[in-house]
Amino acid sequence: QVQLVESGGGLVQAGGSLRLSCAASGFTFRFYAMSWYRQAPGKQRELVATISMGASTNYADSVKGRFTISRDNAKNTVYLQMNSLKPVDTAVYYCSVALGGNVYWGQGTQVTVSS
Repeated sequence: QVQLVESGGGLVQAGGSLRLSCAASGFTFRFYAMSWYRQAPGKQRELVATISMGASTNYADSVKGRFTISRDNAKNTVYLQMNSLKPVDTAVYYCSVALGGNVYWGQGTQVTVSS
C-alpha cells in the first residue's frame, strides 16, 4: 500500500533553516509528481511546492526564493529545503501524491518558527 512518511520538522528561530524529508513506498516513485502542503492552525491546507516526474518545480508565491523542493528517485524520497523561515511558516507540513484517482497523504511533521 502507499505510504508516505515525513520527517525533519522541529522548532527553529526566524531566519533559520530546516530540511523536510518524505520517504515514499508502495508505488513506482519515479513516475509520479510529488507535493508538499502545509496547514496552519485554523487555516485550510495549502499547496507549498510540487515537483514533477521530470523534476520541474512550482512554488506558492509565499515561499518562492526561500524553499526548494527536490527528489531522489534512487531513495524514493522527496525533500523540502526551507530557508529564511518566518513565523508565518509555522504549520504541519504534509507530503502528498495523487495516483489511481486517489490522493495520499503522510502523517505530517510540525514546523514551528519562533520570532
